[in-house]
Amino acid sequence: MPRATGRPPESQNKMALELRNVTKRVGAQLHIKETSLVLEPGHFNVLLGATGSGKTSLIKMMAGLDPIASGQVLMDGQDVTALSTQKRNISLVHQFFINYPHMTVYENIASPLKVAGMAKSEIEGRVEEAADILQLRPMLHRRPHELSGGQQQRTALARAIAKESRAVFLDEPLANLDYKLREELRDQLPELFAGRGAVVVYATSEPEEALLLGGKTALMQDGRVTQFGTTADIYRNPDNVAAARVFSDPPINTAPIVKQGTTARLGNDVSWSLTGAAADLADGPYTIAIRPYHVLPVATPLTTVQLSGQVQVTELSGSESSAHFDMGLNSDHGSWVSLSAGVHPYEVGEHHDFYMDPSAAYVFAPDGSRVA
Repeated sequence: MPRATGRPPESQNKMALELRNVTKRVGAQLHIKETSLVLEPGHFNVLLGATGSGKTSLIKMMAGLDPIASGQVLMDGQDVTALSTQKRNISLVHQFFINYPHMTVYENIASPLKVAGMAKSEIEGRVEEAADILQLRPMLHRRPHELSGGQQQRTALARAIAKESRAVFLDEPLANLDYKLREELRDQLPELFAGRGAVVVYATSEPEEALLLGGKTALMQDGRVTQFGTTADIYRNPDNVAAARVFSDPPINTAPIVKQGTTARLGNDVSWSLTGAAADLADGPYTIAIRPYHVLPVATPLTTVQLSGQVQVTELSGSESSAHFDMGLNSDHGSWVSLSAGVHPYEVGEHHDFYMDPSAAYVFAPDGSRVA
């Protein structure tokens, strides 16, 4: 799996946007820790993290809007660290609708092409193509104040498409749209940039967006990329507890265990036999994490470990039932969630048995790194 740190192989640095050991300082504080990434065209590259994790800072460094303290930024193998934003041939779309209020939609889309000194006939062709893709042709002569929020953001996206940049940065571009518009544009985005040869970087705080966009994801936390790889692979193979929690809704269940020989003990009453890599670990304390759909209200050939807890909350969503239950572990890990198909007659306050599939559990060391 590609790692977030360390210098990538030289053979990977062509036709890509590459960060080599970049850092950013704000005063004396290291705001972006040393980061190396290779972001390639042909798919979305998602920066996923909570507000303040460093997504926007990293985008500004790649775009040339913020200086880097150390390291290099390369585009198609060329060192662009010292180049201005204008000379990097990039496009940036923010979560706010940044359009020139005194210009028409046509003029807004055409503005970077005019600055580049492009011929009028080519400008017309590119603007009309982008307007058709974003369904803006009937609005080309309107001004931004005459547009809805979705139409204004479509105008900003059309400007990025018409420019045919080497890299396109989308910094939470759908955050300020209503749910319906956000869903509609999110579905369209991969198609809008497909086949254009640009490196597309998309920043979001929503794990669902990363899963829907596919491609590759860089998980960010506290100014550091904690894991980078295909989005589906990060979901299946998290490197640490934080990564395991990202793509789990309802939240992934975690609990401290103690390993003794080939036995794992959870609390005073629950134990099971470990197999594979988990059985080979040194004895001592660990943390397990397991997704709610591997904790069921009925036993199966796989769900062999019996748990018991007091039901706190129940939810029925379509054909699925979920139950939050407290196992009484006297810790932050005591409340777990079961998610199962069908309708189950839970009652709040009752004690109920649940059954866990131990083969589906991740095992993490005390420092949070995954060990099995």
